[in-house]
Amino acid sequence: MANTTDTSTSTARPTAEEDDRNANRSTTPSSEGFKRYIGTGWAERDESLPPAREQATFAAARRAKVSAAFTGIRLIIPAGDMKQRANDTDYPFRAHSAFAHLTGWGADSEPGAVLVLEPNGDAHDATVYFRERAGRDTEEFYADASIGEFWIGPRPSLAHVAADLGLATRGIADLDHVIDSVDTSTLVLREADPAFTERVDHARIRYAAEAALSTNASDAPFSLEVGGEHEPDAELARVLSELRLVKDEFEVAELRAAIDATARGFTEVLEELPRITAEVRGERVIEGVFATRARLDGNDVGYSSIAAAGPHATILHWTRNDGPVVPGDLVLLDAGVERDTYYTADITRTFPVNGTFSPVQRQVYEAVLEAADAAFRVVKPGAIFREVHAAAMEVIARKTAEWGFLPVSAEESLQPENQFHRRYMVHGTSHHLGLDVHDCAQARRSMYLDGVLEAGMVFTIEPGLYFQADDLTVPEEFRGIGVRIEDNVLVTADGAENLSAAIPRTADEVEAWVRGAAR
Repeated sequence: MANTTDTSTSTARPTAEEDDRNANRSTTPSSEGFKRYIGTGWAERDESLPPAREQATFAAARRAKVSAAFTGIRLIIPAGDMKQRANDTDYPFRAHSAFAHLTGWGADSEPGAVLVLEPNGDAHDATVYFRERAGRDTEEFYADASIGEFWIGPRPSLAHVAADLGLATRGIADLDHVIDSVDTSTLVLREADPAFTERVDHARIRYAAEAALSTNASDAPFSLEVGGEHEPDAELARVLSELRLVKDEFEVAELRAAIDATARGFTEVLEELPRITAEVRGERVIEGVFATRARLDGNDVGYSSIAAAGPHATILHWTRNDGPVVPGDLVLLDAGVERDTYYTADITRTFPVNGTFSPVQRQVYEAVLEAADAAFRVVKPGAIFREVHAAAMEVIARKTAEWGFLPVSAEESLQPENQFHRRYMVHGTSHHLGLDVHDCAQARRSMYLDGVLEAGMVFTIEPGLYFQADDLTVPEEFRGIGVRIEDNVLVTADGAENLSAAIPRTADEVEAWVRGAAR
């Protein structure tokens, strides 16, 4: 990696110690002659403005809904900033999902950007503040490894982003005027950028203190500890989360594209099985093959891929992916491509490495498939979200009871005070899907688990059975077998559509898929 000097000017200013952390090895030229020379001799930029991106009109409609819910209240939604990985290296930037949802800015968004919805009568004026690119005659251009174009490539102008997103834009320095005007009713999405949230907290406290001093302390309209919980902010987070429960036309199209890319990635994994089984860390080859497809067709993987072979398939969130892939075992691959818009698929398929399920493996697989199909039959507008899980659990309880694994009958196990069958499937059957792999997570229970299904909702159906290698409650031949089948479902006007139905699901289809890809 090239030698760098960190002179970042992000919204969360680095400390003096952070600024100096690489001063001992900096070789960035500082002579006046160099500065004059590097600032000249560059071709003119293409300053033509793009048309508004497709999602701009959808983002505007989403902002209008938020505006209606918070009439007269200033709302601040940060994108978030870079997160340190090690010393002067950062993780790839990903804007907060709520920011992306309300602006339409995805993988090309700028770190440190902030969306402000300023009250204007019964509506709001929306402005995105971000650090505009610096001129080539400034030190930022060549000396700042975090945002200088010489280091990271071209960055957009205010005018470019305004045209692209169909939004007003202002430079990051102007955000100080927003902070100066913060009052006690101003709300901020706290989790998006803790350092910026702290600035808002201080501003609100300052406003409250000034109001109290000008009247009477007992009439102070606001009380908040810096960095503490604040229910009005939490309400903003809930509204922004619940806004994503029902997807619009653009979102559904992006999810379809993410699922199509994921299907390609799964098949490419199967095509590499000879190399995968030859490596000591074959699971890592699976992870790498899929990640390549994710980067080719999208922004990245939507979450850490689970490439679990053999007994690792019984570990629900196995992401170390450092084990071998052995013929005769099953592989549980849980992965999804995230689009440049951040919409992600979340698919799981379990397949036999050698192309043929053993009798016990097939027995477990078909039980899980039966549970998935039972859950699918529940999905339609008007159904309750938790009923999807309940339908799958009835099958899981019945199967494990039939096999003699439970100390009671299936009916007794399904009673809330028992739930013995959950030993073999401790997780839930479904979660909403969209910009986040576990989308809408801050929605109220009444809107999520107890919510009524509506057309446009997208969620997973992912039952499984996991028999740990050392689980003495099951016969030896079941131990070390883990199976999960996960699909992404869209609620339609009269039922449901399995968006991932094109990826083989039945045992026979999966066997043919593996054998065909391995040719």
